[in-house]
Amino acid sequence: MEKKIKNKEEQLKECEKLKSGLANAVADKDKYLAGWKRAQADFINYKKEERERTAELVKYSNEKIILKILPILDNIYIAEKKIPDDLKDNEWVRGLLQIKNQILDFLKIYEVKGIKSAGEKFNPEFHEAVEEVEDKNLESGIIIEEIKKGYIINNKVIRPARVKISK
Repeated sequence: MEKKIKNKEEQLKECEKLKSGLANAVADKDKYLAGWKRAQADFINYKKEERERTAELVKYSNEKIILKILPILDNIYIAEKKIPDDLKDNEWVRGLLQIKNQILDFLKIYEVKGIKSAGEKFNPEFHEAVEEVEDKNLESGIIIEEIKKGYIINNKVIRPARVKISK
């Protein structure tokens, strides 16, 4: 009978060991599962951030090309201002103005917008003052003339407008 008691005691000890081992295994499983869930959430967040970063890069990737096109457009605007009245209906002049329209259409595709200047209040975020002119009819800081047009892509100023303002 003593042998059976030892066996029962040994069995109880063995059972306690197994219960303890199972509890440790369940704790490890919970720890590893929580770590895996955190890693999965981190990876999902990383993928989302990368998509946003890539979208941002694409959004502004054409900025360098557009900045190289803007001086061409500036020169067309200058040429347009200097067209004599008797040549306004000339086919060559209309062709030049059509090129200007094509460039403007191209800029619209890439969400490039001109900055409003003439008659507006000077804003250093959008305008660069190149000259101050005394004008008693206007309050100080009003834009009198736009020297060079400014542009924005997706709410980012890529070139401020160069302007004359009133003193």
